[in-house]
Amino acid sequence: MNVPELFGSMVFNDREMKKRLSPETYKAMKTTVSSGKPISPKLADEIAEAMKLWAIEKGATHYTHWFQPMTGLPAEKHDSFIDPQPGGSVIMTFKGKELIKGEPDASSFPSGGMRETAEARGYTVWDPTSYAFVIGTTLYIPTCFVSFTGEVLDKKTPLLRSMDALSEVATKFARLFGVECERVNCTVGPEQEYFLIDRDLYNARKDLRYTGRTLFGAAPPKGQELEDQYFGAIRSRVMAFMEDVDEQLWKLGVAAKTRHNEVAPCQHELAPVFSSVNVATDHNLLTMEVLKKTAEKHNLACLLHEKPFKGVNGSGKHNNWSISTDTGVNLLNPGKNPADNLLFLATVAAVIKAVHEHSDLLRLSVATAGNDHRLGANEAPPAIISIYLGDQLSAIFDAIESGKKYKAGETGKTAIRVAAVPDFEKDNSDRNRTSPFAFTGNKFEFRALGSALNIGCPNVMINVAVADAMESMIEVLSKATPADFEKTARKLIKDTYSAHKAIVFNGNNYSDEWINVESKKRGLPEIKSTPDALPCYTKPENVALLAHFGVFNERECQARKEILLEQYAKVINIEAYTMYKMTAKMILPACVQFMNALSESVKNKKDLNMTYDYEGSVLYKTGKLVDKAYSQMGALEELRRQAALMTDVEEQTKYLHDAVLAKMEELRESLDSLELLVSSEYWPLPSYGDMLFYVD
Repeated sequence: MNVPELFGSMVFNDREMKKRLSPETYKAMKTTVSSGKPISPKLADEIAEAMKLWAIEKGATHYTHWFQPMTGLPAEKHDSFIDPQPGGSVIMTFKGKELIKGEPDASSFPSGGMRETAEARGYTVWDPTSYAFVIGTTLYIPTCFVSFTGEVLDKKTPLLRSMDALSEVATKFARLFGVECERVNCTVGPEQEYFLIDRDLYNARKDLRYTGRTLFGAAPPKGQELEDQYFGAIRSRVMAFMEDVDEQLWKLGVAAKTRHNEVAPCQHELAPVFSSVNVATDHNLLTMEVLKKTAEKHNLACLLHEKPFKGVNGSGKHNNWSISTDTGVNLLNPGKNPADNLLFLATVAAVIKAVHEHSDLLRLSVATAGNDHRLGANEAPPAIISIYLGDQLSAIFDAIESGKKYKAGETGKTAIRVAAVPDFEKDNSDRNRTSPFAFTGNKFEFRALGSALNIGCPNVMINVAVADAMESMIEVLSKATPADFEKTARKLIKDTYSAHKAIVFNGNNYSDEWINVESKKRGLPEIKSTPDALPCYTKPENVALLAHFGVFNERECQARKEILLEQYAKVINIEAYTMYKMTAKMILPACVQFMNALSESVKNKKDLNMTYDYEGSVLYKTGKLVDKAYSQMGALEELRRQAALMTDVEEQTKYLHDAVLAKMEELRESLDSLELLVSSEYWPLPSYGDMLFYVD
């Protein structure tokens, strides 16, 4: 495999545009994209024709405007290039107007009340900052999605707006520190965790098929306690899958870099090289789709749910965020002397301020029914947002605050003390894997994202929060004269850190002391569940902030809250009804069959004057648990129906969280106990042991 030649071979990228567009057209397009000005019809026609010819060479017969509605998943409608001609023939055409604008039916996508069902028209609009690509016989064109009245119906448009807002503010910010630039770009590298199990076992579990997670399942004799899966040898079947995934992603220009086994059995990770946050979001959606489809080819099932199996680690998606100028200056690069790097220190101070003041926006951006199972467990950050700076950076800020001169500690070399093994330079700080928002060298890693999440919203909130912090700092810095700029900047950094250092915590975020005592002493909110987090969308100060930076208006904020609360309610309803049906139709009938077999054995032994201790004991315990599960099953269904009658979505989601999920957990406990009693011959579902330790 010639990887350099393969990489991006199915992408209409700069290399292809330079080859296929005239120099004038190529330059005009790049200028148009960088300036943000509309593309002229003539320019659009030339680009569309070149794109069509390239796509046809790659085997394309159709094109689609690929967009991201509020479901969070990509959507697509395919149209062929054919244009019927007189005499019954066709030609292949693709005009600039078809490239720029499409019109999918918008009525059935979530709109949060912004659109009535009868109002069907919506528009997809080409995003020229993200390259088109070919999969199969279709040319995919990344697009924004808005309603007929111009309201935002997607995940991409707010992200692009937030990027522009941050760029405008951060460019002014960087220039104040003497950095020449026209734009500041945010980049992201999202690490993607996932589970792989045998597809036949997946198909035998209706809970996995309907909800993405197992609603029952007794713990197997072995889980992750031996820690032998993490970074372990990759089994051959999984390696074949990973190699296939890499090849497909490389063709699509996705820079898949790292692959390895994660902590839990059957859990794995794929990490890409950093790219622009808009492109990274598109690429992560492609990655998830490629993972799922490729798994099918290998008779595997890829599980992207945050918690598909109880008792082992769930899956997250670490969002590595940084900002750099168009001249190549990373604002979060400490340099050789971070204590003297004013731009770096001011940028970090802005991030500290941003996270402290807007932690509710960060929390709501990762709030989903699936992620609620992860956050707060000892496998993911808690629902309390805090920042990890590391020892060195914390010492620098502490010195700034105290007015003392920072004395750099020795990092130096670490010796293995083996003759043939060279010494190596160690990093200035360790890594804190328990922190929700950690500084990791030249970036911040937001670790609270769930594995199935569209990364657009978290990055919107980071961008807006940082832009807000920088904007307030610019007000102070812009008043300083060149002579006293450094003094003003250092005082601002000191004051900002002093006001917001409560958000900085370098210790163990999993500890009871932090969660129950220290974080509360600092006044940091713990927003434990999605029903508690999502209403933060419409807090007046958040609406004002998002409107100020042109990301959402008030109606769009309200709509997002409604959409996401409704999604949560639908997810829990599906889970509860699936649990009820599986209990009634599969599990309890199987238990009764097992009990009948035990009863027959008891009768036969009685007739032979034999003891029947095993049969009698198990029969009694199984019968008691069956009766208990039957009662819990009925109670669960009654609670689910009561929830369905509620018209206030905030009230409904709280009821589902507090009452329905609690009853589901009670029923699960009974059913998991039954699984340990009932013979494998009768139990109707593949066990955790079967799924997590499938035969290669």
